[in-house]
Amino acid sequence: MSTLRNSVQLIGNLGNDPEIVTLESGKKLAKFSLATNETYKNQAGEKVTETQWHNLVAWGKTADVIEKFLTKGKEIAVNGKITYRNYEDKNGAKRYFTEIVVNELQMLGGK
Repeated sequence: MSTLRNSVQLIGNLGNDPEIVTLESGKKLAKFSLATNETYKNQAGEKVTETQWHNLVAWGKTADVIEKFLTKGKEIAVNGKITYRNYEDKNGAKRYFTEIVVNELQMLGGK
């Protein structure tokens, strides 16, 4: 049951080309956004699609795969965990940031 703690699974499309950062240690970091869509009918019977945007990061070999194969619009499935960060911006205001740290990734859809 411990594997269910802080576990997130998403299927969606990349909102942009991944940003790849190579750290001084040589380790790679991939940052990208993922759009997930939910479609339903409202009270008037009209079809409505809601899009949620998620910030994702991946490290190491997963970042290597992302760099080689993923581009804007690609459909993927990810498994990961939610993390929260905060920082002070240049004006001294505290900012909060939520992101998904990707543990597993699967490419979906055709070429």
